[in-house]
Amino acid sequence: MSASALSRRADLPSAARVVVKVGSSSLTTPDGMVDDTALQALVDGLAAHRERGAEVVLVSSGAIAAGLEPLGLTRRPRDLATQQAAASVGQGRLLARYTAAFGRHGVRVGQVLLTAEDVIRRSHYANARRTLYRLLQLGVLPVVNENDTVATDEIRFGDNDRLAALVAHLVHADALLLLTDVDALYDRAPSQPGARRIAVVRRPEDLDGVALGRSGSRVGTGGMVTKVEAAGIATTAGIATLLTGLDRLEPALAGADVGTWFAPTGSRRASRLLWLAHATRPRGRLRLDAGAVAAVVDRRLSLLPAGVLGVDGDFAAGDPVDLCDEKGHAVARGLVNYGAGELPGLLGRSTRELARELGPAYEREVVHRDDLVLLHI
Repeated sequence: MSASALSRRADLPSAARVVVKVGSSSLTTPDGMVDDTALQALVDGLAAHRERGAEVVLVSSGAIAAGLEPLGLTRRPRDLATQQAAASVGQGRLLARYTAAFGRHGVRVGQVLLTAEDVIRRSHYANARRTLYRLLQLGVLPVVNENDTVATDEIRFGDNDRLAALVAHLVHADALLLLTDVDALYDRAPSQPGARRIAVVRRPEDLDGVALGRSGSRVGTGGMVTKVEAAGIATTAGIATLLTGLDRLEPALAGADVGTWFAPTGSRRASRLLWLAHATRPRGRLRLDAGAVAAVVDRRLSLLPAGVLGVDGDFAAGDPVDLCDEKGHAVARGLVNYGAGELPGLLGRSTRELARELGPAYEREVVHRDDLVLLHI
């Protein structure tokens, strides 16, 4: 089944390939240790879904949490070096638990550690996709996590929700399941009187006025904000998303009315465009006049030097940059054809004029429309 066919949660049992993300708070006890009962429940549910013929990719948090107890730490460390040390100790412990738990069902697992760099750089992105596809072809269940031991502050995902959404696109999943310690998205904190479960989100406007909180867990980093953002990444790429609690995994995979269903809002994009929109960090900003904004946003045309008012940042040709309107709002992101040092002398001039004065190499766009993606305004 293609991702676009999953318009209803009742279709979920027929999904051929599912990416499931589970957070640290769902896999750990209150004192920060791995909860083997919760982990086994997760494994049992995913193994049962595989037995029905589906392929499963698991994006699992918990490596840092699994390393806390052996290091004598009582809560998730704040500094990156200690986080990396905890992940180094915990990653093997976590995978060993998954290997043993899935092994009881005759399922082999393979570890895939990714950094943001692996989806920012196109060559790494292609390698990650090739590895994941080969694991699935060999009947292996990939267990994906951020490679905390080598990631830096500048190139971290920061949470596994966005990573899971990008992995779902990477493997052309039919659906994404975000498992958390809350059974669904609510219109206010679930602990507040009168809190109402939001059963279905069909468009971003359905969440207007909804209060989304960050994680208060001692071991997690996300929260409903990151989960809704991840759902937005997936659904705009045509991938249905279900957010629910780990304890509702089996009814969720059976199509029951649990959790919050995010319906697909777009069609599957080319991988490079999703990569450009969600997996890159801009190296600079180009400020556009109103005519250039209209050309890029409304007419989906390339950006020419004549429409650029100013340049911010230090970037090279081929780097991602944000295209901003005169108020500074980013309206698009693209791969620039000129470096920051070269652009100021070209601004406000036509490509024909530049080619005549500087040579035919300058008769090219600042950002070609094929290397450009619109952002939510």
